[in-house]
Amino acid sequence: MTNPAVTFRNPVVPGFHPDPSVCRVGEEYYLVCSSFEYFPGVPIFHSRDLANWRQIGNVLDRPSQLDLPADTPASAGIFAPTIRHHDGRFWMVTTNVSIGRHLLVTATDPAGPWSDPVYFDLPHVDPSLSWDDNGDCWLTVSGVQSYRIDPLAGKVLEGPVPMWSGTGGQYPEAPHLYRIGEWWYLLVSEGGTHTGHAVSIARSRSIRGPFEPGPANPFLTHRSTDRPIQATGHADLVQAADGSWWMVLLGIRAKGQWPPYHVLGRETFLVPVRWVDGWPVVDPVEEVMTAPAGSPPALAATGDPGGHRDDFDSTELAPQWLSLRGRSPRSWSLTDRPGWLTLHADGKTLDRAGATLVARRQLHHDCRASVRVDAGTGRAGLTLRIDEAHHYDLEISGGTVRVVGRVGPFRQVFGERRVPPGPVTLTIATRTGDLLPPTVTAAEQVAAPGTPFGVRPTTCDMVSFEVATEDGPVVLAELDGRYLSTEVAAGFTGRVFGLYVTEGSAAFDWFDYRPTAIQE
Repeated sequence: MTNPAVTFRNPVVPGFHPDPSVCRVGEEYYLVCSSFEYFPGVPIFHSRDLANWRQIGNVLDRPSQLDLPADTPASAGIFAPTIRHHDGRFWMVTTNVSIGRHLLVTATDPAGPWSDPVYFDLPHVDPSLSWDDNGDCWLTVSGVQSYRIDPLAGKVLEGPVPMWSGTGGQYPEAPHLYRIGEWWYLLVSEGGTHTGHAVSIARSRSIRGPFEPGPANPFLTHRSTDRPIQATGHADLVQAADGSWWMVLLGIRAKGQWPPYHVLGRETFLVPVRWVDGWPVVDPVEEVMTAPAGSPPALAATGDPGGHRDDFDSTELAPQWLSLRGRSPRSWSLTDRPGWLTLHADGKTLDRAGATLVARRQLHHDCRASVRVDAGTGRAGLTLRIDEAHHYDLEISGGTVRVVGRVGPFRQVFGERRVPPGPVTLTIATRTGDLLPPTVTAAEQVAAPGTPFGVRPTTCDMVSFEVATEDGPVVLAELDGRYLSTEVAAGFTGRVFGLYVTEGSAAFDWFDYRPTAIQE
């Protein structure tokens, strides 16, 4: 019997998970995202219903695959991967902008191991793979242009072949070619990866073109609207096992009054696709969407991974843990002190590249992240960061816990407290809502009638910093979250909670992350 229509929640992969690409093998789905300056690179997820995803590894998980020089800037590194399955093998192609090369790796098991890279020294970013009716492989890049390649030898056999470059929006990117029926469809994003972002499509009888633009381009955009999800674009199509069509794409959820700020980075969203007169049609992207009748009942789940806790009882770090530009074996250990993650300082400050950091993405706007840390004679703590110039740190050294904020050229201590020797529990929490009082009171408005009454400073969230004491948790400071947003810091990433050490060594007993709002 056909199942009735069900709903699912967006984003399906929350937090800093941009530039999604998806493929299906049988009834299983696999999705990858950009990782930029973080190591390991290209997180890979598995799903059976497109709405509920579980990370099963990272495609680029060893130095021979992922070359991120020590001077790699924030938001450089790995851009826009594409995943495909062809001829019994998984293929992933991406661009390492830090070395200026496209790289292609393969695997028979998507959880890994993946091969060492084959490189292509071609211009542009956002590479994508497709195979034509003759079995030839084509590499398509932003711009938009294609090259016929030997994917295993790393050779360019033909090209560039000019393609269709969208409707005229800036930065035509994220090109994906699909053979659907008698047509080749070319999906392109344009308009920039912020609030002007849009998705357009064209088709041709030949993979070489010429391409006919769709009649309703861009067929998805939220620009110039007040929708809570913005910057929709960088999309990829997939046909489900039941024959239905879907599209994954990135978007942002900005908070606060004008101008809004987004702090979680660009996230992965899902929309159903219907075909009308040979062209894809999608509805606007909503936080709660209705799936077509007949979709799997499991699709009704939230798509939200909820909280997580790591007691560091394993001998390997979970795949969700990130480090900056690499992870030196000398910088961390799960065996020096069994049941604890021990970190050893490689750099003296989080303000410059080279510091020892192990981090996980912030997934919710309202959440709490806590650690229990034994810093000994070192300097260590918990940070909320976007990059080296934008981070808030809750650290302990010399028996004092302090809150340190770095925003642009400014660095300041906002609060501190002495604590007894031994392990201490530190917590960073974020909250949204009615955050700041009016800048003008009613009395002030009466005294100065020309002053706007009730104007509120705009912010996306407030960040609080707590230390556990014998008398209960003590809040040392509360800071405005706008300064840890993409609109202030710039770049393509989102916030992460990081365990770090910048002097000596420190051991972390556990890390606990919890959303503090039932629904966002």
